[in-house]
Amino acid sequence: MRKLSMEELDRKTVEEFKQSEKAPVIAVLENVRSAYNVGSVLRTADAFLLKAVYTTGYTAHPPHRQIQKTALGADETVTTKHFDDAAEAIAALRVEGYTIYAIEQAENSVSLQHLQTTSSDKIAVIFGNEVTGVEQSTILLCDGCIEIPQLGMKHSLNISVAAGIVLWKLSEPRFAEL
Repeated sequence: MRKLSMEELDRKTVEEFKQSEKAPVIAVLENVRSAYNVGSVLRTADAFLLKAVYTTGYTAHPPHRQIQKTALGADETVTTKHFDDAAEAIAALRVEGYTIYAIEQAENSVSLQHLQTTSSDKIAVIFGNEVTGVEQSTILLCDGCIEIPQLGMKHSLNISVAAGIVLWKLSEPRFAEL
């Protein structure tokens, strides 16, 4: 085995990315403190060709130096939109016909491994603050909650790690079509 060179990876240009058909998945970041986490989520959204990343509340949004540091160019490819609060973002998503899930440990949450989706399902997933998670008032506006199963003591993940896991699961049907 040998590692592939950059040329062999056949990466899209910024223009090719923008012209590509996107997965109808939107990640919503609610009051995320770290701009570095925002950049990481943008990079994941780029990797899986997601429709957009919405930021709400005091979450940093492009253009932002710390976001650029971890996004590594994804802040130029992924569509972003900022809303004053999550309720405003959810209202906009409802108009577009999205099913909306909070990524949170909650009563009656769906365990991620049991989530069944197709590549055409319009899904928005809300990731919350690094300490407090998704606000209870936001959870009440969602269609449900998705929980990442965990076996250890902590039962919490960094938001960028949680986003990577959930967004991979939502992208899995598209990979099956390749």
